[in-house]
Amino acid sequence: MKNRVRELRSASGWSQAELAAQLTVSRQTINAIETGKYDPSLPLAFAIARLFGEAIEAIFTPDP
Repeated sequence: MKNRVRELRSASGWSQAELAAQLTVSRQTINAIETGKYDPSLPLAFAIARLFGEAIEAIFTPDP
């Protein structure tokens, strides 16, 4: 699954650690999501979307 988490995080001026703290996950989880090594759970995807004020579909898109 492709995502815009790194782009949105950078635009907000947050480090991976700062985003992780806001979502109560580890920095490694954020890194794995950003690099496409881990797809977040549905509750975490909703939390990410809520934090950035975007729809889940605007952040996460399936691979072709």
